[in-house]
Parts: sequence; C-alpha cells; structure tokens
Amino acid sequence: MNTQIYDSIVIGAGHAGIEAALAIARAGYQTLLLTADINTIGKMSCNPAIGGLAKGHMVREIDALGGQMAITTDQTALQFRMLNKSKGPAVWAPRAQSDKKQYSLMMRRVVEAEPNITLKQALAEEILLQSGKVYGVLTDCSEMCYAKTVVVSSGTFMKGLIHIGDVNFPGGRGGEAPCEKLSDSLRAIGLELERFKTGTPPRLRANSIHYDVLELAPGDENPEPFSFRTRELKNPNLPCWLTYTNENTHEIIRKNLHRSPLYAGRIEGIGPRYCPSIEDKVVKFADKNRHQIYLEPEGTETDEIYVNGLSMSLPEDVQYQVVRSMSGLENAELVRLAYAIEYDYAPPTQLKLNLETKVVENLFLAGQINGTSGYEEAAAQGLMAGLNVIRKLKNEPPFILSRSEAYIGVLIDDLVTRGTNEPYRMFTSRAEFRLLLRQDNADERLMKYGHAFGLIPNETFEVLHERRLKIDSLIDQLRNKRHQNTSLEKLLRRPEMSLSQLPGASKEFSTEHPNVLRQVELTIKYEGYIQRQLQDVEKFRKLEAKPIPDHFDFQSLTGLSREASEKFHKIRPSSVGQAARIPGITFGDVSVLLVNLLKSST
Repeated sequence: MNTQIYDSIVIGAGHAGIEAALAIARAGYQTLLLTADINTIGKMSCNPAIGGLAKGHMVREIDALGGQMAITTDQTALQFRMLNKSKGPAVWAPRAQSDKKQYSLMMRRVVEAEPNITLKQALAEEILLQSGKVYGVLTDCSEMCYAKTVVVSSGTFMKGLIHIGDVNFPGGRGGEAPCEKLSDSLRAIGLELERFKTGTPPRLRANSIHYDVLELAPGDENPEPFSFRTRELKNPNLPCWLTYTNENTHEIIRKNLHRSPLYAGRIEGIGPRYCPSIEDKVVKFADKNRHQIYLEPEGTETDEIYVNGLSMSLPEDVQYQVVRSMSGLENAELVRLAYAIEYDYAPPTQLKLNLETKVVENLFLAGQINGTSGYEEAAAQGLMAGLNVIRKLKNEPPFILSRSEAYIGVLIDDLVTRGTNEPYRMFTSRAEFRLLLRQDNADERLMKYGHAFGLIPNETFEVLHERRLKIDSLIDQLRNKRHQNTSLEKLLRRPEMSLSQLPGASKEFSTEHPNVLRQVELTIKYEGYIQRQLQDVEKFRKLEAKPIPDHFDFQSLTGLSREASEKFHKIRPSSVGQAARIPGITFGDVSVLLVNLLKSST
C-alpha cells in the first residue's frame, strides 16, 4: 500500500497535465502524474502543429513563464512559419508543423527525467474529499493515492463517445478507452458537467497522393524558434500542400447528410464554431464553392498525412468519396478514418481565477475539461494551474495574469467570467490590448514571473535584461543621429521606411539579432498607438484594483435585478472589473455594486 502523501496529483498526461506536473515538480514539490497509457504522454491527438493565430502568442507566453511546449516544439518541428506577416505586428503569429511521434517521445523523456515526478499508468476514478478539501485520488486498481492538491486534466476522456456514421463506441480518442467513472465522482462532489463535441479528419497514405497537381506550402527559409531559450534550430524544412474541396465534394456531402450523426441527431454535444466539420462548412457556408484543405506530414518516420480542414463524422464509404473528389487525392488511401467525439466537460464558471474549483478546496481543473479546444489553450491552463498549486502549497496569494498583460490572462478570464457555450478557441480579437500583447515581446511581459517561480534560470533572465538594454541603446542612437537635419527616429516613423533603409544605419545594425531590430522598429513606428493602449490599460487596472471580498454577500444587495444578483452570486467576481465583464451585467448593476462596496468598507 502506498502511504506517501504527494504535494500534488495531476490526472492526465496530455498538454495540460504535462505543464502542470512539470511546473509543480520543478518548483521542488513531489508530484504524482497519472495517465491511462504512458506511451501516449504528450500525444498530439489531432493536428500535427503547434501555434497559429493567437495560439502562437500563448506558446511564447508559456515559454516565458517557464513552460515546456515551446522548447519541445523547437526540438521536434518539421517546418516553421510566421503567419500574418502582411498585416500589423500585433497579429503576427508563429506556427510549426511538428513530428507527432517525436514530440510525444520528447515530452515523455522530459517527464521521466524530472526527479520530483512519479509517473504511474493508472486511471483516476474518484476524487477523495474530507471536510470540503481534496486529499487524494482512487484509481482503477483500487489504489488510494494521497495528496495536498489535485489537478484534473482529463482531455476528451470523460465518458468519451466516438461517432463514425451509424456506428458509435466508447473512446477517449481513436484506439483508446475512455474514463467512465471520473465524471460520476466530479458530479458527486458538486460539479456540474455538460457535453461538448469535437472531431478529427482522416489520415492519408503519403504515397497515394498526386503531389504534382497540388499547391506547395513551404516553411520559412530563415525560421525563428518558438522558445526564447532556443539558440539554434537544426530542423528539416518539410513542405505541406494545398488542395480544395469543389462542387462535387459538396454534393456528395449534401446527399449523405442523413448519414452524419451530427445531422441525424445522434450527437448531443455542441461542437466548435471556429473549427467546424466539413458537413457544417457545406451547410452553413452554402455560398462557398470550395474550402481550403491543408495536407500536413505527421512525421519523418511515418507515411501518414493529416488532412487539415476535413474533420467529419460521415461513414467510411462516404469519407472515401469525399477525399477522392479532390484534386490530387483521386487515388488516396485512408490510413485512419475521421470521427467525431463527445465528452464531458465542466462549465468553467465553476472555477476561481486561479483555476481552483469553488466547491472543493485544492482541486484544480485544466484543459479541455474546462471547455476549451486546442493544445495551446490546454497547455496554458495546465501551466497556470501548476503555478497556482505552487502558490497554494506556499500559502501565498493566487497567481492571476491580467487581460492587459497576457493572452493567457484573456483565456482564463473569459472562461471563468463569461463561460463558454461551445469549445473555446483563442483569437487575437479576444484581446483588448493586442498591440501590447505581441508574440515577440512575451518574454519582456512575463519572464519576470517565470524567474520568480524558479522556472527560468538566472542566465536566461540576464539575456533578457541585456537585450532590453541593447534595444533602449539603439533607440537612443536613432533619436540622436540625424540625416539632413531630421533624426533617424523621425525618418523611421514614415510608413514606407524600415531600419534597413535608414541612411547610414544599415551597416551598424546588420549584426544585431532580428528580434532586437524588430523590437526597435516596432517601438518607434507604433509609439503613439502603444502609448494610447497603455493609457487604456491604466483605466482598466483601476477597475481591476477595486477588490471584492471573498465572502461578500451579493444576494443582499439592494437595487439589483434578480438576474444580476444571481450572476454575481454564481461567478463571485474578485474585482469590480471582473464583475463588469460578466455577460448581461449593465453599467447600472456595476454602479449598485460600487455603492454597496463603499458602504461595507465604512
């Protein structure tokens, strides 16, 4: 019998569980990591890519806080691309095609090498409580595992149900058993659970594709690493390819909609609006005569090609028809079928901003269990749950990132304050201060926190400090140097001008790191916009700085509608700013709250 009391138990070794367990363990705490299958640690269940629009920002933030995802991506990527380069710098976004197998293997090596992590293959079936606090977990082997804190990051495994046409069967993902009992335990302790749905496209055999008629999609020739700690990239630069659906494809789908469990009413869960199945695309965007399909290699040691954009739940015979209706795929062989999966999740308004549940102390939830989709959203939550477990173990205040300082702050505030009625996906448009939250300055915004937690080494933090000094020095040089009685700084503000075009400056700056030069150029060109956003941030912080006591009685407030009173009581906002962001709350409701807070403090 194992009588050890761990500092934390992390349930699930996906992207959320890995970041949570590593953060807690690297801070010096004994951590038990439970997974249904050790061979699937860090498995990329769906697409073979990390990053993308807004998601790439979060990966850089995870890295700045001391997380693992960016480093492993740099070590196992097949291709790097900076997206949105034709637009403003606020929405530039790094993305990498990953070697699925190598990514998972590397994550397993990292986890196994961490001395404070005990890795165990077992299913968590019951959360153990005493006096409203968690004290451990019961596994499927009837083993009692004891801990001061527990993080649940179960992904799509809780009562997972896979659909392919008329067929459905239990599964956490393709080829893996679901977790059936954990949902019942979470309900028993007072958590509300609902159902969401997501899906995955088919995989094709690479040598069955006609590449000569496809559009090539290569990676960047001079790629930038994801991690601020990566000094050199030695990755291959493998191409992807583009093809498109057509009217024939759409007609095949329309004729077989009655065979899709999504449209036949056999799927109850709500699916992701921003990553819809091909059935949804054909029905909801009937005016579109084609949709882009991105063919992505899954690794150097596999023949599988991921068909990005073709998620579906149609039966096997229809899947073949759909795939083979597209240019270049006329003879394609399906290695794995597409499927939809339903699973239990816990509406995230049941959480505090530190991702601890409101009904049970020391129990944290992270990842898809909170209603999100995507590896990056999961990893961000896992890391934040881990950092807050550390704070909890130290009896210190929660670690909360503001919406004004990180996309991760936007993510968690959206989930906890507003909730979600569909699988949540991060977009740059969700952030009010996105010019300040660029992917290139995540280290300047957040590395101080990672260093304070002991997850960023001193030498890395010193490099950041030296780079900041270099940026400031170069900006001063541009302000002081003149060309024909005009400072180089003023010349650089002109829309058509870049650093490399400045008279007499190109040689001097040519030896500097590209990221240093980018920061210099952006700081000068966007100084006015940045200053205005900083002023907006200051207004935002004034509302955030008005705290609401933990046990404030919202239901006793006079002058509030019943709806507002119930929403305040359910969400239990920690500040006036958070209260104002609750959907349906009016300016008048916030005014009533402010008056009552003033009365209670006098």
